[in-house]
Amino acid sequence: MNTTIKILHIDSNHPIMMEQLQQAGFINHEDFTSSKAEIEAKIHDYQGIVIRSRFKIDRTFLDKATNLQFIARVGAGLESIDCDYALSKNIQLIAAPEGNRNAVAEHSLGMILSLFNNLNQADSEIKSGHWNREKNRGHELDGKTVGIIGYGNMGKSFAKKLRGFEVEVLCYDILENVGDENARQVSLEEFQQKVDVLSLHIPWTPETDKMVNADFINAFAKPFWIINTSRGKNIVTADLVEAMKTRKILGAGLDVLEYEKLSFETLFQDKDTPEAFQYLLNAKNVILTPHIAGWTFESHERLAQVIVDKIKRLYF
Repeated sequence: MNTTIKILHIDSNHPIMMEQLQQAGFINHEDFTSSKAEIEAKIHDYQGIVIRSRFKIDRTFLDKATNLQFIARVGAGLESIDCDYALSKNIQLIAAPEGNRNAVAEHSLGMILSLFNNLNQADSEIKSGHWNREKNRGHELDGKTVGIIGYGNMGKSFAKKLRGFEVEVLCYDILENVGDENARQVSLEEFQQKVDVLSLHIPWTPETDKMVNADFINAFAKPFWIINTSRGKNIVTADLVEAMKTRKILGAGLDVLEYEKLSFETLFQDKDTPEAFQYLLNAKNVILTPHIAGWTFESHERLAQVIVDKIKRLYF
């Protein structure tokens, strides 16, 4: 192994990443605290960079990364990278959707079952001294049609989890022929005619930005539940809330929010709580989690392993 390959790690990850890369002969440096400008000042020294989401890898950054051969993102999405510009400079892009797809699938299923059975609400009521059985009568998933938008790593993993239920599973994707034994691929029109539960498993791109808006929601024939473990900006929160008020949307499980910063480490872009978000905070048919669907102990290690394996594949 040529030991001149230097990798800069700007976010913390599972220790196996550093251990295995060092064993393979890579030179590894960590810098979890410097500003973007400070990283830019030294990035020309490195052939590789390993990131999560601390800051955007934009044209300015890439122009200064004159020796960069790869960017590895320890996660599924690459929206924090100017991918086209990086590829034009022959920089390899590495992501790890295989690493947390199982975690996302289990989280999505957990959200559905909790919403259907009022688990969070009932737990809160009992702890407040209220024993309400009729008010917490639930729904069964069997007999429903579950629709998955985005049938890649995450969508396929989620569909596999649904095999133990008597449900029809449909998928919609911009790519053709991605359906399999776990989900039947259909047109958007058929999808919106039949779905009872909608689960989003899409990246954040110009095509998916604000995709779930009032027009999109109103095109569904039936009232439905919605789960979002993809990216917050794929949903217009104000439109979601309006649909919840009219009972077009029966409940929502949101692991991601429109208001998150790009780093996903903090929530609000400003100090004011948006009105739509205040509604979500108070709604009993809403479950919110802090962008943790893919954030398990197991996926923490698996993500690191996938990245290590893919980096080694570039050089061996």
